[in-house]
Amino acid sequence: MKWIGISGSWKKTNKKVEIDVRRVVREIITNKKGIVTGGALGVDYIATDEAFKLNPSATLIKIYLPTTLQIYSAHYRKRAAEGVITNTQAEILISQLEKLTKANKKAIIENKENKVVNQDTYYQRNLEVIKASDELVAFQINKSEGTQDTMNKAEEKGISVRKFEYTID
Repeated sequence: MKWIGISGSWKKTNKKVEIDVRRVVREIITNKKGIVTGGALGVDYIATDEAFKLNPSATLIKIYLPTTLQIYSAHYRKRAAEGVITNTQAEILISQLEKLTKANKKAIIENKENKVVNQDTYYQRNLEVIKASDELVAFQINKSEGTQDTMNKAEEKGISVRKFEYTID
C-alpha cells in the first residue's frame, strides 16, 4: 500500500487550490492509495474532506496531529477566541477530526508527548507525515515556510515531491 503525503498552507486557499487538491486526492484514493496529512485547516482540511467522501471507512486516511486531539481542539478554540481564525473554522476542523476518529480510530495518530501546539510541534508533526509517506504532493501558497519544511524533509528522506505553487493576495 502506498501512502501519499499532502502538505499545504492553512492560512490561505482559493477555489483554484481547492480544485487542485480535490483532483489530486481523487486520483490517489481511486488508485487505492492512501493520504497522509497534518490535520490543519486549509489544504489538509480540503484533502481530508475529499478523501473521507471517497473513503467513508477512513482506511485510506492517516492524520498526524502535533498533540492529542483534546489539546489540539482546545488550541483551535483558543486561536478562534484570539481572532486568528473564526469559530466556524475551529469547529469544522474539530468536527472533521472527531468524525474520522469515529469512522476509524487508527486514522488519527496523536502525539501524546507534546502538551502544546506551536511551530516546533507542527514541524515535528511534518516529519511524522513524511516518515509515513512514500511520496509528497505539496500545495505551496505564498512560499509557505511550513510547506517548505515538509518538502525539505521529503527530499532528505529521498521521496519524490510533486509541487503546486500559488500566490494569493
